[in-house]
Amino acid sequence: MAMEVHEKVNHIQIKPTPPIQPAGPVKPAGGVPFQDELQKAFDGKKLKLSGHAAKRLERRGISLTDSDIAKLRDAVDRAQSKGSRDSLVLLNDLAFVVSVKNNTILTAMQTKQMKESIFTNIDSTVIA
Repeated sequence: MAMEVHEKVNHIQIKPTPPIQPAGPVKPAGGVPFQDELQKAFDGKKLKLSGHAAKRLERRGISLTDSDIAKLRDAVDRAQSKGSRDSLVLLNDLAFVVSVKNNTILTAMQTKQMKESIFTNIDSTVIA
């Protein structure tokens, strides 16, 4: 004896919501945009921060201490001494893709965001 089960499905229309865009550059209490403040931290350290990386750091709420920046600089120097051109630098719970030849941080993320990520076009990894 076969039993038939029929389910009635109500069709619901779901409309996607547009992505939320920031109203403008985030400014700290001093009134200077976050990117400008972040770049100042890198000035004099022979390490540049791309606009993309600055935006990623800002959006992801990643802040770097002078000690972190010094460790990044040291990691880039070590990669350069081995002939690297583009490197993945792991620092604490952060990951940075760095153009060693241009001394520029290209992007940044927290390691918890790296799940199932693939890093391409790098020739080295440095653990800082």
